[in-house]
Amino acid sequence: MANEVVLIVEDNEKNRKLARDVLQFHGYQIFETDNAEEGIQLARDKNPALILMDFHLPGMNGIEALGHLRGDAATKNIPVIAVTASAMTEDRKKIMEAGFDSLQTKPIHVKEFVQVVRETIDRHKGAGA
Repeated sequence: MANEVVLIVEDNEKNRKLARDVLQFHGYQIFETDNAEEGIQLARDKNPALILMDFHLPGMNGIEALGHLRGDAATKNIPVIAVTASAMTEDRKKIMEAGFDSLQTKPIHVKEFVQVVRETIDRHKGAGA
């Protein structure tokens, strides 16, 4: 339990800090960046147990970044949770159809957030990845 590496890809510093602080409190090791391009490289370098990916990023968006991650043998099996302020049904459908493992809306609800992170990592481990 915990001590796993989680990569946070979030361009809003306050949102990134909240996720980092909450997850570090629960024992996770955190790497973070504010853009998708660096996030993809960090995913290759650090092999995180989970990636938290903001959906709306400057430059490459979350769906494009997920495509790069899924297309790379080194990162294709890392679970990715989309994190977005957009709670519209249409956006949720688009996010899940893109292949994200889960979705968290902003502002995050701390208990639910930590639970979804844990469940996603555990489900991935249980799948033998």
